[in-house]
Amino acid sequence: MREAHFIDKNKSKWVNIEQNLKNKSDIHPDVLSNNYIEITNDLAYAQTYYPKSKTKDYLNELALFAHQTLYRDKKLDQNQLIDFFLNKAPKAIYHNRKMLLFSFLIFCFFTVIGALSSAYDVNFIRQILGNEYVDMSMKNIAKGDPAAVYKGGSDIGSSIGITINNIRVSFLAFALGIFFSIGTGYILMQNGIMLGAFHYMFYQEGVLGKAMSGIWIHGTIEISVIIIAGACGLMLGNSFMFPGTLKRVENLKIKTKEAITILITTIPLFIVAGFLEGYVSRLYDLNIFFSLSIILISLFIIVFYYIIFPYLQAKKHQWTTRAF
Repeated sequence: MREAHFIDKNKSKWVNIEQNLKNKSDIHPDVLSNNYIEITNDLAYAQTYYPKSKTKDYLNELALFAHQTLYRDKKLDQNQLIDFFLNKAPKAIYHNRKMLLFSFLIFCFFTVIGALSSAYDVNFIRQILGNEYVDMSMKNIAKGDPAAVYKGGSDIGSSIGITINNIRVSFLAFALGIFFSIGTGYILMQNGIMLGAFHYMFYQEGVLGKAMSGIWIHGTIEISVIIIAGACGLMLGNSFMFPGTLKRVENLKIKTKEAITILITTIPLFIVAGFLEGYVSRLYDLNIFFSLSIILISLFIIVFYYIIFPYLQAKKHQWTTRAF
């Protein structure tokens, strides 16, 4: 093919590609990738048949521009993700650490209420956990396998179902906060009382240690996520009730953004908790050190990322009391 014909045939395409690269924010990434492939194919053809032409030089510059544009965007996306987890999210956590503490205290308070109520009312555990679940647990305890409930079902089916349920509970704890924090308080109360009654049932039967070595393999992260989501819900409700020097709507917008930022950090935790409950908790009776190792590692990750790391970052960057 003569060079003039090659240029006439592809000129409009090259101009279009050049425009796409200059306006990349409005162009779908797949289109840009296809453009890059097309321009490199044309460059290869020009290098073969027109090695000393200006056409080859133009295509070489355009291909280099396309490569730099795509690579720079990819690198930028990676940097933004790293910055989110290392700076933006810890900053939001640090500025709302009181809500995390309040959520933790509320949850612990109702957990104690659940345990004490179970101790003073023989029917309380069945009222909270249901007769079917209590009867099943008693049969498992009699067999010497108090956490046998986590051995049922397929691994992948259990993992997916558990993850979806965890997301549902956490979303409710967050979203219901808009009702002046009352909805979030109810979710924390409900789950705290259930946890207290749950623990007392095994304590009453003398198998608390063995049962908890299985339950807390996944429960450490699961309960932590509920508390974190609860804190996000409290942020919504309190931002509207106690706006400070800002307008209520303005403060609500700020705190909603911060709450969602914090909530996003729990997504990996949802997945890990579902995996642990679906695949690992069923192995709790193999070795006590195996169970304790997973529990302690999970606890360390939660404490480090949501308490220690934000404090270290705040000290390093000298963050002020207000976020963003």
